Amino acid sequence: MNAYWYVSPYGDGWKNLAADEYFLEHLGPENLLLYLYINDRAVIIGRNQNPWRECDTDAMERDGVQLVRRCTGGGAVYHDGGNLNFSFICGKELYDVEHQNRIILDAVQSLGISAEATGRNDLLAEGRKFSGHAFCSRGGMRQHHGTLLVNADLTVMQKYLTVSAEKLKAKGVSSVRSRVVNLAELAPGLTVESMAGALRQAAENAFGPLRDYPVSGDTEAGIEPYLAKQRSWQWRMGSSPAFAFSAERRFPWGEAQLHLNVEQGKVAEVRLFSDSLDVELPEKVQSTLLGCRYHPGALAAALLAQGGAAADLAALFY
Repeated sequence: MNAYWYVSPYGDGWKNLAADEYFLEHLGPENLLLYLYINDRAVIIGRNQNPWRECDTDAMERDGVQLVRRCTGGGAVYHDGGNLNFSFICGKELYDVEHQNRIILDAVQSLGISAEATGRNDLLAEGRKFSGHAFCSRGGMRQHHGTLLVNADLTVMQKYLTVSAEKLKAKGVSSVRSRVVNLAELAPGLTVESMAGALRQAAENAFGPLRDYPVSGDTEAGIEPYLAKQRSWQWRMGSSPAFAFSAERRFPWGEAQLHLNVEQGKVAEVRLFSDSLDVELPEKVQSTLLGCRYHPGALAAALLAQGGAAADLAALFY
């Protein structure tokens, strides 16, 4: 076994997750890599999740928070500079989730924090979650990655991961929110750098000395196609499960109920029910919205541009 260590120098969530998938497909089954990275502000959603259901995409766009879709399953999480993210990547013969969890627990316990694994996906400290995990299999390779809450802004986390479910009926996997804790709350003064150091020590206790992964120009070039995928609207939004939008309101000109079916991130069906005297309104709304990418702000703007009662319907997206 060749055991490697690599810490990303980037804060770009798209690039860090692109590298994560690149390593999974290019490392080789005789190797093991412990890859660490820290993302700037981002919401990371699972492979089968609906971003509009999981997070406040309007607030994220306004505040410059990245939306990143990983190649593994699981729920939505918020990342900032207070999160240390890890990824164990190796061949199936070397892969052992329980052993890998033990390395993380040993690192945390070396800092004087009592911690335990619960089930297959979570690690807890004093009954609260500080780490959630997800998994992927590609041929003979395996990946086990997740996040360690060290000193993240938990108040902002709730801001971006809280959405109104009243208007969306979503298919696919929804996140389960858990009580979480920053490890720095339990070990004052702890930083992501010191957590990384503890994690390396625990990994070397288990695997022996870790060699720095030899990143080269070829590595950077190899990551580029994965980065293009991460940046693309089709991967982040268009690959979302089908879902329905529904909203209703009474306006001065009458009652309106708007229903949209969204598939692959685009409006596939539009139905407007109304007692308005404007008999052409449903057809106007349908022609305006059908085929558009689902983006509440953009759909509202398209209706506003129509003027009249159609413009009033933009309020259904707010």
